[in-house]
Amino acid sequence: MHDSGISIWFFIGLSLLVNGVLIFGAGLYEYVAPPQNPVVLYQLHAGVWWGAILAVVGAGYCLKFRPSRTN
Repeated sequence: MHDSGISIWFFIGLSLLVNGVLIFGAGLYEYVAPPQNPVVLYQLHAGVWWGAILAVVGAGYCLKFRPSRTN
């Protein structure tokens, strides 16, 4: 059977990519302008790390399942 539609995994990758970029940007903003009352493990900068990981995984999914890819 030939699948002519766009894979759902492409849209999941797109969602991960967009959310990763937003979280990464918010993490960088917190790094530049620290909050007055930081959370317990603030020094680890989890927003920067998780945003970068989500963006890389999302970009990987977008590239692997892009609509122009031929099987």
